[in-house]
Formats: sequence, C-alpha cells, structure tokens
Amino acid sequence: MESVVELPCAEFWRDKRVLITGHTGFKGSWLVQWLTRLGACVAGVALPPATEPNLFTLARIDKLLDGYCCDIRSRDALTSIVKAVRPEIVFHLAAQSLVRVGYRMPAETIEINVMGTAHVLEALRAVEAVRVAVLATTDKVYRNLDRRQPYREDDPLGGDDPYSASKAAAELIVESYRRSFFDDRRVAIATARAGNVIGGGDWAEDRLIPDAVRAWSRGQSLRVRRPDAVRPWQHVLEPLCGYLRLAESLWKAPDLAGPYNFGPDVRSAVSVRTIVELARVAYGGGNVVSDVVMGDGCEGPPEAGAIVLESAKASRVLGVVPRWTLQTAVERTMGWYRRQAAGEDARRLCEEDLTSYEKRLGR
Repeated sequence: MESVVELPCAEFWRDKRVLITGHTGFKGSWLVQWLTRLGACVAGVALPPATEPNLFTLARIDKLLDGYCCDIRSRDALTSIVKAVRPEIVFHLAAQSLVRVGYRMPAETIEINVMGTAHVLEALRAVEAVRVAVLATTDKVYRNLDRRQPYREDDPLGGDDPYSASKAAAELIVESYRRSFFDDRRVAIATARAGNVIGGGDWAEDRLIPDAVRAWSRGQSLRVRRPDAVRPWQHVLEPLCGYLRLAESLWKAPDLAGPYNFGPDVRSAVSVRTIVELARVAYGGGNVVSDVVMGDGCEGPPEAGAIVLESAKASRVLGVVPRWTLQTAVERTMGWYRRQAAGEDARRLCEEDLTSYEKRLGR
C-alpha cells in the first residue's frame, strides 16, 4: 500500500460533519479540540461530565461544537439527534470505561457498552450521509492469558470481568452490523482498541495518574494496588491520532474496515511501578505506598496482570507510529497538571500539547 503521512490532514477534515459520542469525557474533550483545530464541523452527544473538575468545563469545550445531552441507552432520542446532525463521520467514545466500576455495576456496564453501541449503529442505519464510523473499545477485549506476548487483532476475544466482557461483546455487535447492514452501502465501520491513555485533564476515579495527582497535590501518599501489573501506557494524543488517520483511510478505502490496535511499541509496555516512578519524578516528588507492602495483598476484584498490544497493523495500513516516548508522555502529562493547578488555562495547555505533538517536539 502507498505510504501515508502519520498526522491527520487538515485539508481532509475541513468542513467535514463529525459526530462524537461521549464528547464531555476526557478523551472526547481532547478529540473535539483536535477536530476543530483541523477545521471540522463537530457535534457531540453525551451526558454531563462525570467528574469535578473535568476537562470539558475547564477547556470550555462547549464553545467548540454543537452539543446534545442524551443517554445512548435512549434509542429514540439518540436516533433523532443523529438524524438532525447528519454526520459524515462518527466517533463513538461514550462508554462505562472502568473495570472496577464494572464489578460494582455489571448490568449497567453491559447496558451502556453493548446496547448503547447497538443504538449508535441503529441510528447510523437511518442516516444516508454517514460514510465512516470509528467505535472505540479497549485493549481489554482479548481473552487475557496474563502474558507479555502482545495481542493482535486476530486473537480471540474474551473478558473475565463485566467491563472487559461488555467491550468484547460490543466488538461482536459492531462486526455483525458491519457485515449485515453497512458493507453493502460502502459505509466503513471500524473498531479501535487502545491501550491505557494518560494526559492532562483526566480526573476519573481508579485511574493511576489522576489518583497520583489527587494524592500528591494534597500532600498524601499514592496507594498502588498492583505495582507489577503491565500495561501499554501512551499519551491520549497517540490513539486519537490513530482514530483520525483511521477515519481518513476508511473514507478513501472502505475495505480497510475492521479492528485496529493502537498502542505504544511493545517494548514500551511497562509496569505500574515504573510509570509511577516516572510520574513522581516529573511531578517533583510524592510518596507512594503499595498495598502489597502494607500487607493487604491486591485490593479489590481481579484485574489482568499483563496486557501488551501489537500495533503493526495501524503502522502498516495507516502510517501511524508513536510520536512520543513514554517518558515524554508522562512529563507532558504531569507538567499539564502542575501548570493548570498553578492557574494556567486548560485550553491553552491542550493547544500547546497538540502543537508539540504535531511538531514531534520532546521525543
């Protein structure tokens, strides 16, 4: 296949009608900023932000798009909005996205992630204008064997916990809709399986970097549940770059539809212990306490010990490769939080990160 550039193309995105579900979330707020920077006409469907503080409010994302408040479990309301927006490209990010919340609310997690995805696809069936849809799932869709061998797109799906199972089920739903309803229309439907993302503006519960920022900003110790767990950490701009490039490629070549992994180089998948130390140094200090050291063992329900993604398909087909090292990603993230806490504008900080990423500064 002809080689392609790594970054999204402003000429392609200019004046494209784009719909994002989950635009009030962390990843959605970053995506809105990037798309409007590229000249797209963006609309969003989501519930109000789930945390306080949140990036959507701090960065004034509502000023950048036409936003609609709607629960994706409300099929009729969602369909009405999608018909009104008439999007050409859709990014489905709305989800219940936390493993431990999935244990507390399994039925609701399944309802949001499985039926919510089905409702989005049903709504798209009613819109002739749509050409491309990228539906975000997770790196946890694979049948996990707690191995360091990276998972590829053709590995078996699975899910030992409710969250992972709901996302694996969503993958099957997407594939069935693609084959049954969209291939004949030449509408390109793809899923994006991204590794653990970090970046400024995430205040979700039970996420490592937000937990660290909360603890250290208050002079408290960060409590780490599983210091030896391995994950494919990456800055949020890495998978978003992949999502945008995927949509561009699908527009031109619908036959490229299907699942795509987006993660760092397999050698960059590191333990919680390692990323905590990088974050502590970048933040300028902070105490860390491990549950294992405290004699509590691994607190809470089971979680996968190791997840590593192979992203060779994204590199080969889309020309997408990581632009920032893990150290750079952590430094940019912790710097964002420090500067925002000191009074700097969240939107401006995001714009600075976008500019640095596009210019590949701080590799």
